[in-house]
Amino acid sequence: EICSLLPTLIQTKMVNEGKSLSEALLTAKAEGRLTVGVYECAKIMNVDPDRVSFCLLATDDFGCDIALQIHFTLIQAFCFDNDISIVRVNDLKRLNALVGTKGQLEDAHCVLITNPAEDSWEDPALEKLHLFCEESRSYNEWVPEITLPER
Repeated sequence: EICSLLPTLIQTKMVNEGKSLSEALLTAKAEGRLTVGVYECAKIMNVDPDRVSFCLLATDDFGCDIALQIHFTLIQAFCFDNDISIVRVNDLKRLNALVGTKGQLEDAHCVLITNPAEDSWEDPALEKLHLFCEESRSYNEWVPEITLPER
């Protein structure tokens, strides 16, 4: 009985986390706390890792891009070392639609959300995502995958 419910529970959780992720991305974009692109993200991580709150890797047309796979491995290791929550998204087009500028295709393979200013409130959607990542790590799922909702 419980075993048959488990996949449904996990799928429901993924959908809920997808909504939270969309909200967190849109809030961060509106507040200028979004960094898009593998190289741009690597620069911020190198210069000011304490500012990074959340990392997102998009893997949908990855196939045989060895350079991108190496970047992802390094970014993941960096996030683990610096206690930065990290998730994977499987729909680059949908992510692009959320974080990109209208009519412009971004390199959204890596997206960072930086911390809000000291005196501002923590984003509730981001809080949910941090908890989701923490919970996933307790099941040894180090880079959980989240499905973004349809627009």
